[in-house]
Amino acid sequence: MRCVIARYPFELTKAGVLASMKGVRPELVTGASVTIGRRRYPVKQVGRVITRQDPRDFTAGEVVRAMTGLGFTCHDRPEGAPVGVGAPVGVGGPALVHTTSALLGGADADAVAV
Repeated sequence: MRCVIARYPFELTKAGVLASMKGVRPELVTGASVTIGRRRYPVKQVGRVITRQDPRDFTAGEVVRAMTGLGFTCHDRPEGAPVGVGAPVGVGGPALVHTTSALLGGADADAVAV
C-alpha cells in the first residue's frame, strides 16, 4: 500500500511492518497505539521504526491512517484509561486531603482547611 508519512511516500505491506517490528520491545503506551502481532505499540514508535524518521516529523494520525489501511487495529487511548477529561469521579478533591491528613496523623479530619 502506498502512503505518505511526513511528506514522503512509502510503499508499506503488512508483512513488511510485521518484519520491521519483530524483536522491537514496545515503549509505554500513553496515547494512540496499534496492535501488531500480540503486542501493542505507540503509533509514534511504529512510525519511527518503519520510516526511520524522527517522530517529530510526522503525526500520529498519519501512522494510524497507514496502519488501519494495512489492516492493523489502532486504539485511541491506553487500555484501562478513564474515558473523558480529568480523573475519574470520586478521585482527589477535598475528601482526599482530609483522608490523607488523618492517615498521616494530622489534625482532626474535619478541622483540616482546604
